[in-house]
Amino acid sequence: MTQGILKIATCQFPVCDNVEANGQHIQALMRQAADKGAHIAHFSECAISGYAGVDFGSFDGYDWDLLRNRTLEIIRLAGELRLWVVLGSAHPLTAPHKPHNCLYLISPEGKLANRYDKRFCTSMDLDHFTPGDHFAHFEINGVKCSLLICFDLRFPELYRQLYRNGVKCVFQSFYNARQQGPSVHSDIMRQTMQANAANNGFWVSMSNSCGWFCPYPSCFIQPDGRIAGQLAEHREGLMIHAVDLNEDFYDPAAPFRNLAIAGRLNNAPERIVDPRSADTSEL
Repeated sequence: MTQGILKIATCQFPVCDNVEANGQHIQALMRQAADKGAHIAHFSECAISGYAGVDFGSFDGYDWDLLRNRTLEIIRLAGELRLWVVLGSAHPLTAPHKPHNCLYLISPEGKLANRYDKRFCTSMDLDHFTPGDHFAHFEINGVKCSLLICFDLRFPELYRQLYRNGVKCVFQSFYNARQQGPSVHSDIMRQTMQANAANNGFWVSMSNSCGWFCPYPSCFIQPDGRIAGQLAEHREGLMIHAVDLNEDFYDPAAPFRNLAIAGRLNNAPERIVDPRSADTSEL
């Protein structure tokens, strides 16, 4: 595999409360991703488990053994296909602690390589999930990557820390797919993600479920903030895009970004001493 190039299959399907059905969708899309030459397949938030509070009322009586067995099937298939997989799920903790809303990182060797737990949970999430406390970085073909989930996009501090950590590509999984119709999410989610990408120079794979009603489809964003491609609304599918670290993108903030991160909130070469500058009450 060529260093600095990472082929990503961004996948979407209608996640539901049926773990068996979810698993069948995931395995079919994994096979398609491998056939198309992807290095990694990226799935939505809670893709295999279903989303507590949305797809089902709570984790009371939840069949954790079934979830584990179907997840193991996906891990084995990843090994057969020699495919990396980012898989949204729920991760049980020791009672009485609530599960994590997580992304499992599965390696092409058919092993669980890492796990990211959603750090910022919505108010509804907190009824069902325990927030996480760590990043999950990994590297493929010299491309340093990291994982985030849905509501995390509201906290730019996370992306600044990823930038400090040298991350180049973010896999962010969403679940905004069972709404009554268009909402504020239609106008802000992709746009906020575009801003996070452009402000930090990230490639972003943005995977969403496509149940009815989905206010925005999965998309892929370049480091300049442009949407390079997006899937059809409300329909299962995948798309392939390549991260290429050799490409150059428009980034006028690049020479000054580290100044701002360090707390220097202008880019004057030196502090100006001038009464005409200091006096803000006169023309």
